[in-house]
Amino acid sequence: MAESGLVVIDKPGAMTSHDVVARVRRAVGTRKVGHAGTLDPMATGVLILGVERATRLLGHLMLTEKTYSATVRLGAVTTTDDAEGEVTATTSAAHVSDEAVHVALQAFAGEIDQVPSTVSAIKVDGKRAYALARAGETVELKSRRVTISAIEAGDFRREGDFLDVEIRVACSSGTYIRAIARDLGVALGVGGHLTALRRHSVGSFTLATANTDFEHLHMTPLAVAARASFPALDLSEEDAQSVRFGRPLPLPIDVLTGVFAPDGEFLALYRPEGDIARPAAVFVG
Repeated sequence: MAESGLVVIDKPGAMTSHDVVARVRRAVGTRKVGHAGTLDPMATGVLILGVERATRLLGHLMLTEKTYSATVRLGAVTTTDDAEGEVTATTSAAHVSDEAVHVALQAFAGEIDQVPSTVSAIKVDGKRAYALARAGETVELKSRRVTISAIEAGDFRREGDFLDVEIRVACSSGTYIRAIARDLGVALGVGGHLTALRRHSVGSFTLATANTDFEHLHMTPLAVAARASFPALDLSEEDAQSVRFGRPLPLPIDVLTGVFAPDGEFLALYRPEGDIARPAAVFVG
């Protein structure tokens, strides 16, 4: 059996998240590989994968804060809100000043209601929105509350009637950067779409520790990943045995906590419930 752990990949462009999973499956020799936080094919950057038992850890990780850098092209609208779609309208952005962009971006800071792109993976009547959109069906998605903790413009490049703006965004999960590009274009009256996207971090996982070579993957062992991601509690052998049977314990915890055997083995995640703790996920038999 392959080792259990987390693998952080710096996803190349033109690969789907499923493509990355397939490459990692071949590299580690198991089909039990999953990912957290899908990236579009055109996007690059941090993609977190779980191998073997660590696939069950993915749903419990605190991955709510994400950071991105992106390029927005002002002056053109596309069917997908990014460069992979067909251009449906163009309006000269030659008159749009750098200052106007800075001012317009401030409206996106904080808690906002955002309508996702129609080619998102959100399900509508049991089907993915992007599948419906590509089948030619009209897709209307409801706005969602998201939090953008920081957003700013970097470099500006002018190319004929287009204005390309590099932006940096820190935001909550569920935020669509393509939708920001679309809505920024609307706010400035010229339309806009995303031409490049790079994810720099997901929670505490960053590009600094991301793998770029699929043939020589560095995996963070399950126990190390759990200690790095959750408060940790080392148990006596008696309590460790109770955990192996999924029993509640009188543990002094206030939040989701990783519990470990005396030899350092990661056993489970426990959640507080009154004066006791109950298993949220047990990783050993």
